[in-house]
Amino acid sequence: MYLALREMRHAKTRYALIITIMLLVSFLVLFVTGLARGLAYANGSAIENMEADYMILQDDADHRLMRSELSAEQLGAAEAVLGKEHVSAFNLKMTTLSQENGQGKADVALIAIDPDSWISPAVTQGKTLTGDIEGAIVVDRKLAKEGYTIGKVVVDHASGTSWTISGYVDDQSFSHTPAVFLNPLEWSKMQAKMTLGSDVRTDIGQYNAFAVLASENEADQLRTKVEGVEVISKSEAVSAIPGYKEEQGSLMMMIVFLFVISAFVLAVFFYVVTIQKSGQFGVLKAIGTKTAYLVAGVVGQVLMLSVGSLTVSLLLIWAAEAVLPNSLPFQLESGTLALVCSSFVAMSLAGSLLSVYQVAKTDALEAIGRTT
Repeated sequence: MYLALREMRHAKTRYALIITIMLLVSFLVLFVTGLARGLAYANGSAIENMEADYMILQDDADHRLMRSELSAEQLGAAEAVLGKEHVSAFNLKMTTLSQENGQGKADVALIAIDPDSWISPAVTQGKTLTGDIEGAIVVDRKLAKEGYTIGKVVVDHASGTSWTISGYVDDQSFSHTPAVFLNPLEWSKMQAKMTLGSDVRTDIGQYNAFAVLASENEADQLRTKVEGVEVISKSEAVSAIPGYKEEQGSLMMMIVFLFVISAFVLAVFFYVVTIQKSGQFGVLKAIGTKTAYLVAGVVGQVLMLSVGSLTVSLLLIWAAEAVLPNSLPFQLESGTLALVCSSFVAMSLAGSLLSVYQVAKTDALEAIGRTT
């Protein structure tokens, strides 16, 4: 390590250039990863935030929540297996809302839930949704920026149903649209208007999905005892949202290519430097320096450069995150951060293997002969 540090101090410009390249690449890797996680969260946070272990959907719905149609009989069968307190049904629909005056249109995801169930989101401002109050909804706080304030009346374009905003919830979205929560009474009134042209309350009788609290063994029992359903995890339900896989696949491909590019840049840089220093390595070997010591010097340089560039990149990412607008979906959890950083260091070490091989195979007599 002593020789590695001496060399880096001697050739400051050379190593400053390579650490700048690594800094830019690592910053881009972290930023794209944060963007990918932010987009994934914005695509399905309403489902991710439900405290459920599994989702029950119709068996031929291809994991798509809005394609699924489940009956009250299937709900009863699921409750018979798990108990009524462990099963919560909900409905989901994409629609467009506008303010009472027809202005401020907004695409939203309507989610009908039992307000007293464990999947009901916490209201962070305003009044909590209840099952017996008519005409009330709670909306994601992002809609406040579009003029959807508490107490304002909004209208559903598809059915003409009007509601009053009673409160806000945070981080609730589906398919990149803010979520709007309503009780089963309002859902049935909306459905009645669309099918019968009246606002007379009707029984729902049909659901898009059931959120359940269950162990793996209980999930297997559901698959065998409830007919016509599939039991999937929350992550499977989120990944089936239209566009989710394509969006995440494109971003993941970018991240992988950035890792590969960083490995190749390091490999080429250190391989060229190692070839240039083959004479010095030969002299050191001739006077008794062990190969392991020389290899440790090369690996140590790679570690110092990669860890140093990552440290500066993290500082820049945290600074950028502080000034990024809230409308930009960016999320970088500690677990994801640790995985990306360790992967970057691992790829950097992989890029140094060619140089390590070159150092190991250097023959002292041949190298000295080339330098004389």
